Amino acid sequence: MTTALVTGATAGIGATFARHLASRGNDLVLVARDEQRLRTSAAELSRVYGVDVEVLRADLSSRADTVRVAERVADADAPVELVINNAGFGLQSTLLDPDTSVHERALDVMCRAVLMISGAAARAMRDRGRGRIVNVASTAGWVTLGHYSAIKSWVTVYTESLAVELAGTGVSATALNPGWVHTEFHDRAGIRASKLPDVVWVDVDRLVTECLDDVERGRVISIPTKRWKAAIWLAQHLPRPVIRKVSSLLQSSRRH
Repeated sequence: MTTALVTGATAGIGATFARHLASRGNDLVLVARDEQRLRTSAAELSRVYGVDVEVLRADLSSRADTVRVAERVADADAPVELVINNAGFGLQSTLLDPDTSVHERALDVMCRAVLMISGAAARAMRDRGRGRIVNVASTAGWVTLGHYSAIKSWVTVYTESLAVELAGTGVSATALNPGWVHTEFHDRAGIRASKLPDVVWVDVDRLVTECLDDVERGRVISIPTKRWKAAIWLAQHLPRPVIRKVSSLLQSSRRH
């Protein structure tokens, strides 16, 4: 039986990863800010699936808390074989907003924490000769929709770079690029999504299942469904001025 650590584990994609991994017999380390939700989730997963579930309350915008999570994944006496860096949140503040505090927090949670936790996991896993790291990026990273796109683009390229450094070690790194997924993420972020057509949405269980399959295959980038794979293929091959124009139209539609 192996142990998986999931950040942002009490809601949305993170909670779904936790459930799927528990159903496959993995013990868990759940990381989130809300200790009560953590303990409720842990008790339910342990009861239903009969696995051991450890909780680690941490606010990943805090460097000290992030260090504690990094130390946990590096613990040789209680090894973690799979790390899911999922914690994150949507951004509504524009790049022109004079108050940059929310952008700084976003960098801490979705970049610095990914860097520190992935690095600690990669070193420990390399020494054991096995392990898997999944960093949740976004299809938004292939377009230019504000700071969220920039952050998630960093996550994808960082993960690709990590995969290059880990080649031949028995450890893999995968960047998951979800599209629009039915979770509470968009409501929490205040993002209008009710008018989006059904075709853009991805079922969260399908997302997680396909990602875990891609991890087993050693794929560096995981994109759910054929339609999102096609969309990202286009984004990769269209001229950047076209991407910026499309992004401008998408940004405008969100404001109305």
